[in-house]
Amino acid sequence: NAVSKLGYEAEPFCTSRQKLDLDAQIVARDVFHLRRCCIIERLDTTAGSTAAMAEEQVVLFEKRGHIGVFTLNRPKAMNAVSGAVSAQMEAHLETFEADDELWVGIIESSHPKTFCAGADLKAINKGENIQTAKGGFAGIVAFPRTKPLIAAVDGNALAGGCEIVLACDLVVASKKAVFGVPEVKRSLIPAAGGLFRLPRKLPHAVAMELMLTGDPMTVERAYQLGLVNQICEGEGREAVMQAAVALAERITVNAPLAVREAKACVDEFVTAALSDQDALVRSTKGMAKLFSTPDFMEGPRAFIEKRAPKWSGRSKL
Repeated sequence: NAVSKLGYEAEPFCTSRQKLDLDAQIVARDVFHLRRCCIIERLDTTAGSTAAMAEEQVVLFEKRGHIGVFTLNRPKAMNAVSGAVSAQMEAHLETFEADDELWVGIIESSHPKTFCAGADLKAINKGENIQTAKGGFAGIVAFPRTKPLIAAVDGNALAGGCEIVLACDLVVASKKAVFGVPEVKRSLIPAAGGLFRLPRKLPHAVAMELMLTGDPMTVERAYQLGLVNQICEGEGREAVMQAAVALAERITVNAPLAVREAKACVDEFVTAALSDQDALVRSTKGMAKLFSTPDFMEGPRAFIEKRAPKWSGRSKL
């Protein structure tokens, strides 16, 4: 799908003249990219990923015990997604998935008011490929994760920024957080996951309202409807991260392979729309996979010995 390769949206602008100029750029850009997508196959992103990692670190990554923290770090551009953002995010996700000591991830923003403003229009207008071969838009919306990821949202998560949130498993947000997919206001659609993830995470009529009007949703309404797991009582990035880490730690006390298998089962139930019978078969297979792991024996042993379990996270005895 040519449009789904773009994953872009408009940034805010200040004057009517700027609006007209940007609208003209958008039209020209759309024609250019639709033609380009029809003629040119997806570029090999291996070299681009390596080069991006050598440039400015627009996505930071750090380990905090069993938690991996991803930080969108383009504050001057409101964390707009460029090719470098996508490449670095995908590279960090690869590291996260490959590390047996990392069990849960958190994605946050270094910007005080914006989680992510969506795609970088300047990069798109230059003909830059802002997607990766494996992860797609932002290097994350199509990435085949096996470990849970929490979005820590302090500010606006609109268009592509909202689609990054939708790609996560859990959401912690501040009282100033706002969610929305305003693409239709620019004759676009939320093709980086919004079209199918919003109806999965919200009631159908509400998802349609957001997509067809392009209007934003307050954090209070998002919480009431189940899109957000927790509204942080404190203010600012540190408070949101503290709440996200606390949620992550509630997960890391559990057996990591069991957590991963539970996520895999639920993801498959939702995406494949399995019947109850098929879902029971898949659940049984998931349990069988855990039988051969060291942690399967550690759980009952710790219970009998009345101590906290010491999970290894290893898949083989």
